[in-house]
Amino acid sequence: QVQLVESGGGFVQAGGSLRLSCAASGRTLAIGWFRQAPEKEREFVASIRQSGLKTYYSDSVKGRFTISRDNAKNTVYLQMNTLKPEDTAVYYCAASIYLSDTYSHENDMNYWGKGTLVTVSS
Repeated sequence: QVQLVESGGGFVQAGGSLRLSCAASGRTLAIGWFRQAPEKEREFVASIRQSGLKTYYSDSVKGRFTISRDNAKNTVYLQMNTLKPEDTAVYYCAASIYLSDTYSHENDMNYWGKGTLVTVSS
């Protein structure tokens, strides 16, 4: 059983930055971030393998967001820069204990956090 706890969400103006954290309780092969905006389906944001050597991003955040991990703390971070109003969503941390390609699909993930709200004002 893996437990995930997100933190770092909040309110920020467009162009600003936030850093999300995901603390994991167990060993995983990869951790990813997904988000769900109001009245929209949940979508992939970024993922990172256990080694930290492979990262994957959606086109909508590439160049603005950076995913990283501190294995000593068993924590994954999502640094979000140049935020836009369309980045407003609940951000979920998810973990996989199985091998996958890019961990960019919900079905790739086995455990989910409760989410943290990010609101970007224009």
